[in-house]
Amino acid sequence: MKKSLICIVMAVLMLASFCGVYADAEDIVILFTNDVHCGYEDNLTYSAVAELKDFYETLTPNVLLVDNGDAIQGDVIGAVSKGEYIIDFMNAAGYDYATLGNHEFDYGMEQLEVLIDKADFQYVSANITYTGNKINRLKAVKPYVIHEFEDVKVAFVGASTPLSIATSTPSYFQEDGEYVYDFGYGMNGEIMYGMIQDAVDSARLEGADYVILLSHLGMKEDTEPYRSVDVIENTTGIDAVLDGHSHSVIASMMVPNEDGDLIPLASTGTKLQYIGLLTITEEGLITTTIVNGSLPRSVGFDLIEAGITADYDDMINEVVASSNVDLWITDEDGIRMVRSRETNLGDLVADAYRHATNADIAFANGGGIRANISAGDLTFAGIKACHPFGNQLYAVKATGQQVLDALEWTARKTQAEYKTSDGNATGELGGFLQVAGLRYTIDTSVESPAIEDEKGMFFGFIEDAPRRVVDVEVEKDGNWTPIDPNAEYLVASHNYLLAEGGDGTTMFQEDPVVLDPGIMDYQVVVNYITSLKGDLSAYKEPQGRITVK
Repeated sequence: MKKSLICIVMAVLMLASFCGVYADAEDIVILFTNDVHCGYEDNLTYSAVAELKDFYETLTPNVLLVDNGDAIQGDVIGAVSKGEYIIDFMNAAGYDYATLGNHEFDYGMEQLEVLIDKADFQYVSANITYTGNKINRLKAVKPYVIHEFEDVKVAFVGASTPLSIATSTPSYFQEDGEYVYDFGYGMNGEIMYGMIQDAVDSARLEGADYVILLSHLGMKEDTEPYRSVDVIENTTGIDAVLDGHSHSVIASMMVPNEDGDLIPLASTGTKLQYIGLLTITEEGLITTTIVNGSLPRSVGFDLIEAGITADYDDMINEVVASSNVDLWITDEDGIRMVRSRETNLGDLVADAYRHATNADIAFANGGGIRANISAGDLTFAGIKACHPFGNQLYAVKATGQQVLDALEWTARKTQAEYKTSDGNATGELGGFLQVAGLRYTIDTSVESPAIEDEKGMFFGFIEDAPRRVVDVEVEKDGNWTPIDPNAEYLVASHNYLLAEGGDGTTMFQEDPVVLDPGIMDYQVVVNYITSLKGDLSAYKEPQGRITVK
């Protein structure tokens, strides 16, 4: 037997083991991914995705590949190319349809329009509207598409989280200071449910035999009523939901819809932990599962990947600094803490902003610090993975009251424990503030008085309600004094937080600007670590700036 034939036989055997089941020739097979976040080589690979699609196409002609959002952001390869390298990967892997996650917006609307145009696959999202009078950058996004197999029509309806505005960069969704893009935000979810239901009904009227929801809504309780399960429970006509956003690992979960029919829901985790498999049999039985295991790489895809990555490999591996301590955003069990607790890396990043501007106070949102940094040589890739969004240094003059409001707003979900008994993070908020020049206490026994508006942005507080953030003090020259609500402070962070209302933190947007957007966020961190000449011993542990009780 020739070597090439042996390789083919081995590949088929490995794939059969990987998948566990074959598909009949009449079956419809839909492979799916979600929340890859640029993790093209962390677990499985886009090469494995391409190989798996090729494999199923040897069994049935009815094979599609879809993605449920947050593909293009999350690591250096996305940041340096503003998502374009990931679109190249997805094109090469053979994606057919995708929905928009909140992080698809992180490079701005103009760049997203470039990416949508570059994609060989169709983006869908039923709950996005544009009300501006300039250029709708999302005009190519459709509420749904209908894919016709021989005698079966399958509709793919998209759903993007209404929290996209607050969790990406709010100013991207505006024209002349007014919001012109909307996601069906409403405090009870009914607007979004209605938009999705309208798309489902329209697809059915066009003859769709099956309707699959490509959802970037997730399962986290604190995003209710915008979860995928909320949509199922408040709609009819959806046959299955492929989900993203919460990084959940769900092979198959049956959820009753508005009529009481059980609808399968599945999700593949993050960074290609799994590849999802939805099958529709000739008899109309729909099943979902997720798969993982050893999988041969696609030789053809690998050649394409080599060409894509050649341009930046040298740059990302350049040593730019060093550290003598581990800097972390998780605990020893890998449970993320930075969105609900002080961490030593959070302290360092906030100090970097303060150091660069000589500010009184500095903030770093926990959701913007994305990876641990191990002791030793630090590369561009390592620091960029920690700070991947490409924000810029920014500083304003703000009152002490605004600082107090920001702390209260961003501590509204903090809980007494940061993880559950089964080992999951809880009480998280991307806007949770790591701080420099400040120390404060969060009393979790006090219910948050924060009020958000119809976009999920800061609106105010319940009048005369007690606050959970107490004992706020400001440091100057090693001395700590209570913050003065009427005093003016120089506050440093980045443009996302201070200028653009990121994570709904809008209280600084009208403040006098002391430093317009300057150097990139990761470069601020590099410069600060370099100034310490690699001796980060002071950051061996968190410095006691945030107390949670």
